[in-house]
Amino acid sequence: MGKSASKEFSREVLKAHNEFRKKHGAPALKLCNKLCKEAQQYAETLASTRVLKHSSESSRGQCGENLAWASYDQPGKEVADRWYNEIKNYNFRCPGFSSGTGHFTAMVWKSSKKMGVGKASATDGSTFVVARYFPAGNIMNQGYFEDNVLPPKK
Repeated sequence: MGKSASKEFSREVLKAHNEFRKKHGAPALKLCNKLCKEAQQYAETLASTRVLKHSSESSRGQCGENLAWASYDQPGKEVADRWYNEIKNYNFRCPGFSSGTGHFTAMVWKSSKKMGVGKASATDGSTFVVARYFPAGNIMNQGYFEDNVLPPKK
Protein backbone atom coordinates (compact mmCIF):
# COMPACT_ATOMS: atom_id res chain seq x y z
CA MET A 1 0.00 0.00 0.00
CA GLY A 2 1.13 3.54 -0.73
CA LYS A 3 2.15 6.26 1.64
CA SER A 4 -0.20 7.28 4.41
CA ALA A 5 -1.41 10.73 5.32
CA SER A 6 1.52 12.60 6.74
CA LYS A 7 1.04 14.80 9.78
CA GLU A 8 1.79 17.70 7.45
CA PHE A 9 -1.04 16.69 5.06
CA SER A 10 -3.48 16.29 7.98
CA ARG A 11 -2.52 19.71 9.36
CA GLU A 12 -2.95 21.27 5.91
CA VAL A 13 -6.48 19.82 5.62
CA LEU A 14 -7.29 20.93 9.18
CA LYS A 15 -5.96 24.47 8.59
CA ALA A 16 -8.08 24.87 5.44
CA HIS A 17 -11.17 23.55 7.27
CA ASN A 18 -10.66 25.99 10.13
CA GLU A 19 -10.20 28.96 7.79
CA PHE A 20 -13.50 28.09 6.10
CA ARG A 21 -15.25 27.38 9.42
CA LYS A 22 -14.20 30.79 10.75
CA LYS A 23 -16.03 32.46 7.82
CA HIS A 24 -19.18 30.64 8.91
CA GLY A 25 -18.97 31.38 12.64
CA ALA A 26 -18.04 27.78 13.49
CA PRO A 27 -15.37 27.01 16.12
CA ALA A 28 -12.06 25.50 15.02
CA LEU A 29 -11.81 21.72 14.74
CA LYS A 30 -9.03 19.82 16.49
CA LEU A 31 -7.20 16.83 15.01
CA CYS A 32 -7.93 13.63 16.93
CA ASN A 33 -5.41 10.76 16.81
CA LYS A 34 -8.13 8.09 17.07
CA LEU A 35 -10.12 9.63 14.19
CA CYS A 36 -6.93 10.02 12.12
CA LYS A 37 -6.10 6.34 12.67
CA GLU A 38 -9.63 5.27 11.64
CA ALA A 39 -9.66 7.62 8.62
CA GLN A 40 -6.24 6.29 7.58
CA GLN A 41 -7.39 2.67 7.83
CA TYR A 42 -10.42 3.41 5.67
CA ALA A 43 -8.35 5.39 3.12
CA GLU A 44 -6.12 2.32 2.79
CA THR A 45 -9.18 0.12 2.26
CA LEU A 46 -10.41 2.46 -0.49
CA ALA A 47 -6.97 2.53 -2.13
CA SER A 48 -6.79 -1.27 -2.13
CA THR A 49 -10.24 -1.67 -3.73
CA ARG A 50 -9.97 1.51 -5.85
CA VAL A 51 -13.69 2.11 -5.23
CA LEU A 52 -14.82 5.42 -3.72
CA LYS A 53 -17.70 4.65 -1.37
CA HIS A 54 -18.65 5.76 2.12
CA SER A 55 -17.94 3.43 5.00
CA SER A 56 -20.89 1.83 6.73
CA GLU A 57 -22.37 3.93 9.54
CA SER A 58 -21.82 1.02 11.92
CA SER A 59 -18.07 1.12 11.24
CA ARG A 60 -17.68 4.88 11.78
CA GLY A 61 -19.92 5.27 14.82
CA GLN A 62 -20.98 8.84 15.53
CA CYS A 63 -18.73 10.32 12.84
CA GLY A 64 -19.49 12.11 9.61
CA GLU A 65 -17.29 11.42 6.60
CA ASN A 66 -16.01 13.22 3.51
CA LEU A 67 -14.18 11.36 0.75
CA ALA A 68 -12.03 12.51 -2.15
CA TRP A 69 -10.30 10.75 -5.02
CA ALA A 70 -7.84 12.04 -7.58
CA SER A 71 -5.66 10.40 -10.21
CA TYR A 72 -2.61 12.13 -8.65
CA ASP A 73 -1.21 12.93 -5.20
CA GLN A 74 -3.66 15.62 -4.12
CA PRO A 75 -2.56 18.39 -1.74
CA GLY A 76 -4.64 18.88 1.42
CA LYS A 77 -5.68 22.44 0.61
CA GLU A 78 -6.93 21.36 -2.82
CA VAL A 79 -9.09 18.61 -1.29
CA ALA A 80 -10.59 21.05 1.22
CA ASP A 81 -11.16 23.68 -1.50
CA ARG A 82 -13.01 21.15 -3.68
CA TRP A 83 -15.30 20.20 -0.81
CA TYR A 84 -15.88 23.82 0.17
CA ASN A 85 -16.68 24.87 -3.40
CA GLU A 86 -20.04 23.10 -3.04
CA ILE A 87 -21.11 26.27 -1.19
CA LYS A 88 -22.12 27.62 -4.61
CA ASN A 89 -24.93 25.01 -4.70
CA TYR A 90 -26.12 25.57 -1.11
CA ASN A 91 -29.24 27.63 -0.51
CA PHE A 92 -28.97 29.33 2.89
CA ARG A 93 -32.60 30.49 2.55
CA CYS A 94 -33.75 26.87 2.27
CA PRO A 95 -31.28 24.96 4.49
CA GLY A 96 -31.01 21.20 4.36
CA PHE A 97 -29.12 18.25 2.98
CA SER A 98 -28.46 17.58 -0.68
CA SER A 99 -25.96 15.27 -2.30
CA GLY A 100 -24.39 18.24 -4.11
CA THR A 101 -23.58 20.13 -0.90
CA GLY A 102 -22.87 17.42 1.69
CA HIS A 103 -19.08 17.87 1.69
CA PHE A 104 -19.44 21.61 2.27
CA THR A 105 -22.03 21.30 5.05
CA ALA A 106 -19.97 18.61 6.84
CA MET A 107 -16.93 20.92 6.78
CA VAL A 108 -18.62 23.95 8.33
CA TRP A 109 -21.06 22.07 10.63
CA LYS A 110 -20.88 24.23 13.75
CA SER A 111 -21.35 21.51 16.39
CA SER A 112 -18.56 19.23 15.06
CA LYS A 113 -15.53 19.46 17.37
CA LYS A 114 -12.88 17.00 16.15
CA MET A 115 -11.66 15.59 12.89
CA GLY A 116 -9.40 12.90 11.54
CA VAL A 117 -7.71 12.75 8.14
CA GLY A 118 -6.34 9.80 6.20
CA LYS A 119 -4.76 9.52 2.75
CA ALA A 120 -3.59 6.47 0.83
CA SER A 121 -2.20 5.85 -2.63
CA ALA A 122 -3.44 3.09 -4.90
CA THR A 123 -1.09 1.06 -7.08
CA ASP A 124 -1.97 3.28 -10.08
CA GLY A 125 -0.79 6.44 -8.26
CA SER A 126 -4.30 7.74 -7.53
CA THR A 127 -5.02 8.90 -3.99
CA PHE A 128 -7.95 8.48 -1.66
CA VAL A 129 -8.61 10.96 1.15
CA VAL A 130 -10.93 10.34 4.08
CA ALA A 131 -12.00 12.99 6.60
CA ARG A 132 -13.98 12.00 9.68
CA TYR A 133 -15.93 14.50 11.77
CA PHE A 134 -17.14 14.14 15.37
CA PRO A 135 -19.85 14.59 16.22
CA ALA A 136 -21.33 14.01 12.79
CA GLY A 137 -22.99 16.86 10.92
CA ASN A 138 -25.67 16.81 8.23
CA ILE A 139 -28.34 15.74 10.72
CA MET A 140 -31.67 15.68 8.90
CA ASN A 141 -33.88 16.74 11.82
CA GLN A 142 -35.72 20.06 11.55
CA GLY A 143 -33.63 23.04 12.63
CA TYR A 144 -30.23 21.35 12.58
CA PHE A 145 -29.03 22.90 9.30
CA GLU A 146 -30.28 26.35 10.33
CA ASP A 147 -28.27 26.13 13.58
CA ASN A 148 -25.12 24.54 12.15
CA VAL A 149 -24.60 25.77 8.56
CA LEU A 150 -24.37 29.52 8.89
CA PRO A 151 -23.99 31.90 5.96
CA PRO A 152 -20.47 33.29 5.46
CA LYS A 153 -19.71 36.56 7.21
CA LYS A 154 -19.02 39.45 4.87
